[in-house]
Amino acid sequence: MSNFDYKEALKEIPHKPGVYQYWNDENVIIYIGKAKNLKNRVSSYFNKDLNTNGKTKVLVSKIRKITFTIVDTEIDAWLLENSLIKKHQPRYNVLLKDDKTYPWLVVKNEHFPRIFWTRRIIRDGSKYLGPYASISMMHTILDLIRETYPLRTCNLALTPQNIDAGKFKVCLEYQLGNCKGPCQKFQSEPDYQQNIEEIKDILNGKTGAVVRQLKEQMEQAAINLDFEAAHKLKRKFDLLDNYQSKSTVVNSSITDVDVFSIASEEKYAFVNFLKVMNGVITQTQTIELKKQLEETDEELLSIAISEFRTRYNSQSKEVIVPFEMNVDEGSSIKFTVPKLGEKKKLLDLSQKNVQFFKRGKIDQYEKLNPEVRTERLLTQMMKDLRLNQLPRHIECFDNSNFQGSFPVSAIVVFRDGKPYKKDYRWFNVKTVEGPNDFATMEEAVFRRYRRMIDEQQELPQLIIIDGGKGQLS
Repeated sequence: MSNFDYKEALKEIPHKPGVYQYWNDENVIIYIGKAKNLKNRVSSYFNKDLNTNGKTKVLVSKIRKITFTIVDTEIDAWLLENSLIKKHQPRYNVLLKDDKTYPWLVVKNEHFPRIFWTRRIIRDGSKYLGPYASISMMHTILDLIRETYPLRTCNLALTPQNIDAGKFKVCLEYQLGNCKGPCQKFQSEPDYQQNIEEIKDILNGKTGAVVRQLKEQMEQAAINLDFEAAHKLKRKFDLLDNYQSKSTVVNSSITDVDVFSIASEEKYAFVNFLKVMNGVITQTQTIELKKQLEETDEELLSIAISEFRTRYNSQSKEVIVPFEMNVDEGSSIKFTVPKLGEKKKLLDLSQKNVQFFKRGKIDQYEKLNPEVRTERLLTQMMKDLRLNQLPRHIECFDNSNFQGSFPVSAIVVFRDGKPYKKDYRWFNVKTVEGPNDFATMEEAVFRRYRRMIDEQQELPQLIIIDGGKGQLS
């Protein structure tokens, strides 16, 4: 551990859910982990008071760098960890196989679609919803759907021709009320399909209409004193009301895309890259670019896109970016600026990571050189207040009195962003009687700057007074 200052590394890690990667001195990832709280989890590896096994001690001794990716939820952390371990296969991770991984709910592409769960995605036009980090949660949702909507569970080919030919008979599920018997035309296909569309809305997180319907049914059951039915409806209502099925990290509706976002400072820019393949984030990285000639964000992002796509040999035909970019008309790559939907969620995740990386880097710079922070804050003030020059000399006024009598004013002074107590002053107000805040402020400001002008002192670039338009006028 002599070449790695873990205490400095821990300062950059947030108390947020995410995935962390440990790198060795050969710049190879040796371990990937997930955490509900990144800082607490990573810190635990370096806690000497904990009894760690021999393997963990060896792992810690080889760490030379820590990187991390923040996500929205603990479930997203689990999914991202899964995909990154498969890609990088770190030495100290239990390797994950591809045959048994995320469970999904599938709405089959067929007449009178069935809904069931699977771990295998087949590109046959069926709709896959999920994934689910908890298989018990997935079964609960599936049971809820089957209790709320009568759906068929048989694997019969219910084509119009087969139904018209009378090839099928209703089964026990129909007798139990779990199915409306579409196999014998007891339920029309449009009616069945309406149920399917409502189920898709539920699985996509659009539960509002269904929740309202369940609430109405629950209230009606209570009015009818059918408390058993009301209790069952309340259980469904509570589950749906808190239900979230969508994941930003894994989504079967998005195949292969590259996602980029940028955050700029005066001298530096930071770019985050998310690589999505087959609906799974397989690569994430943030880099720092030093500005040379006042390049625009579009110019810098173009450089970063070219670098990342070359570095990772990306063949994606779509690139998601935060703003419109000038692209050659003949380009085979589609640039997308999403406003809504799953692609917008991916862009938001990328922007969240690049902003956090930017804040971490700025904190590092400012700790090493405190003047950098002062210059940044003064520059930001100059821009926000539309000043002609940096407010290196700032003076602030405030008034006070005792129950409407004995008014006084005070001034505090800042030079180069620091309190300059030598120039602090307070004024016994001489021309004002009674509680008159406006006149008190006028006298203090007049006395202060009349003297500075008489003594040919340099006036401040910014004057701040406590009050509103009255004091200012």
